[in-house]
Amino acid sequence: MLKYFRIISVVEGLSFLAILCVTLGVISREFVSYLGMFHGVLFMLYIALSFVVAKKEGWSFLSWIALFLASIVPFAFIIVELFLRKESTKQALSVA
Repeated sequence: MLKYFRIISVVEGLSFLAILCVTLGVISREFVSYLGMFHGVLFMLYIALSFVVAKKEGWSFLSWIALFLASIVPFAFIIVELFLRKESTKQALSVA
């Protein structure tokens, strides 16, 4: 589950940056509806998976709040990815 959350986290963060590029005029506005819908679905998946993974991994409520807040800050997905990579490594070492 953590692996899927890592993927969704990065893709959601990149889609958010794409929407910001549209807002800044870097990308054509004709893609707004497609990007918006794609990002909205990814955002809902991110929130749902963050809740499930936090509960499964035994993370505190404060950790979940940090994951949630990171979803609305540009480039914060990079910090989340580093955190999730560390957690994934811990999980792999505990299984082995």
